[in-house]
Amino acid sequence: MSGVTLTVRRQLTPSQQARRQRIVDAATTLAAEGGYEAVMMKDVAARAGASLGTVYRYFSSKDHLLAVALESWGRVLSDRLRQRPPRGETAAARVAAVFRRMARGVAAQPELGVALTRALLSADPSAYENRAGLTAMMSEWIELALGDSEIDDRAGVIAVLQHVSFSSMVALANGQQSPAAVGRELERAARLLLAQSGGARRAT
Repeated sequence: MSGVTLTVRRQLTPSQQARRQRIVDAATTLAAEGGYEAVMMKDVAARAGASLGTVYRYFSSKDHLLAVALESWGRVLSDRLRQRPPRGETAAARVAAVFRRMARGVAAQPELGVALTRALLSADPSAYENRAGLTAMMSEWIELALGDSEIDDRAGVIAVLQHVSFSSMVALANGQQSPAAVGRELERAARLLLAQSGGARRAT
């Protein structure tokens, strides 16, 4: 058969998981230091103390590796949000607080934020797969913020906020907006959208 791509997944041993994570950490460090262009697979291998063949055994391309790094960053934010849920009297305020945390994380390491976003937007099929994981995490972040508030078309609100978030990250990756501007834009979108759907009211 032609035109068919098969993805084979296998369970990694603890040592393989640790090695894979070292590679992700090395790529993240290089991206934070010099941005997208600074991440070269041979440099990742050297930083991680692995062979180039080992790096390619786990990641098919640089964009695949950086997309995984972005998902790893997202899991850290998820853990922090579960430990310290966003605060605010309204759903809009809490969602805005989540987006501000995202923006602060990007602002703290702007080169890293742009590099990871560029990888996520890649046409590389391996990188594209990780978008689904990030989307699921975004849904969780927004759900945590919405809490028990009564929201008209809750699923629709979450979907629109996800789209706005991706759009803002594209603008960031293209150099059209700064991390601070992205944060303000996401916060404004959350307040406007939730004001129209009942999220500006206090939860009862």
